[in-house]
Amino acid sequence: MIKIKKMFTAVMLAAVVLFVGCENNDSPAQTPPTIPTITAKSPDSNATNVALNKVISITFSETMDPSTINKTTFSLMQGTTTVLGTFDYSGTTATFTPSVAFTAGMIYSATITTGAKSAAGISLAVNTTWNFTTGINSQGLSAVDLGAAGNYVILAKTAINNNPTSAITGDLGLSPAATSYITGLSITNATGYATSAQVTGKIFAADMVSPTSTNLTTAVNNMITAYNDAAGRPSPDFSELGIGNIGGKTLTGGLYKWTNTVTAPTNLIISGSATDVWIFQIAGNLTVSSGVKITLSGGAQAKNIFWQVAGTVNIGTTSQFKGVILSQTGVTLATGATLTGRALAQTAVILDGNIVTKP
Repeated sequence: MIKIKKMFTAVMLAAVVLFVGCENNDSPAQTPPTIPTITAKSPDSNATNVALNKVISITFSETMDPSTINKTTFSLMQGTTTVLGTFDYSGTTATFTPSVAFTAGMIYSATITTGAKSAAGISLAVNTTWNFTTGINSQGLSAVDLGAAGNYVILAKTAINNNPTSAITGDLGLSPAATSYITGLSITNATGYATSAQVTGKIFAADMVSPTSTNLTTAVNNMITAYNDAAGRPSPDFSELGIGNIGGKTLTGGLYKWTNTVTAPTNLIISGSATDVWIFQIAGNLTVSSGVKITLSGGAQAKNIFWQVAGTVNIGTTSQFKGVILSQTGVTLATGATLTGRALAQTAVILDGNIVTKP
């Protein structure tokens, strides 16, 4: 009898363990919410020569609750004086636009507190304060002067290859390579230029009659000068943002610098006014994934966005790209990709059924 009772007890215990195990298996472990952090600030800590019309931006590690980013949780001071302005939030970036221009040669102090919370309701871990100094007569980042290169929507040195059918609005230029290195456009030669049913504009190459060759030499030299200008701009507002992954981000006006490759695996927003300027200094390649869309907001204009890329530029299938590409090597647009801007390459531009429109 005692043996039977022991056996019965053991069976019951096993059943309880099995039941509890099943209960645990049926209830997946809850992932604790993460604590949001600040991944970038513009101007950055101890930045100098900051523009007098600078918009302050803060990029977070995750989506925030916009209602918690306001004059209670963010302050900008010049000494003991509070700087008034307006707030905006998009993606993972908050911006503060001062109501009046900064005073030249002054130190400003910005603070965001733990009152700022993520969309999940989690506060920043600590208050964050940083300082920056305005410049003397500093009026913001100036656009890159393209010179005669700005006369072309596509300008290359070695080749322009197209897989039909593309739709290009603007002039094309190729130098020092000859007309034979322009393929896939079914061109019709004229005096000093050529035309194509795929191009709303004219096509120029180095072997065409004067003054075309001279004009192209000037344009190519200006393209290289513009590239060097963009690459040499000092004091970036953002360094190594997203460790090179800009997907999902909202990019406000300013100078950005990366020492390696930059990727855009998901959509992104370029946000700013019609006079704001963006210069992206990229020491490696620029790769935009298929279907990625770059959206302009707040009046931002493609003509004021400059992508200086030391490596190759690859714009993925059906993606929508904005801005002026200054590539030290080649630019490739995959099938169905669109470009609102310019492709200025120091080697070749490769097209595949694309829409390219001058800004």
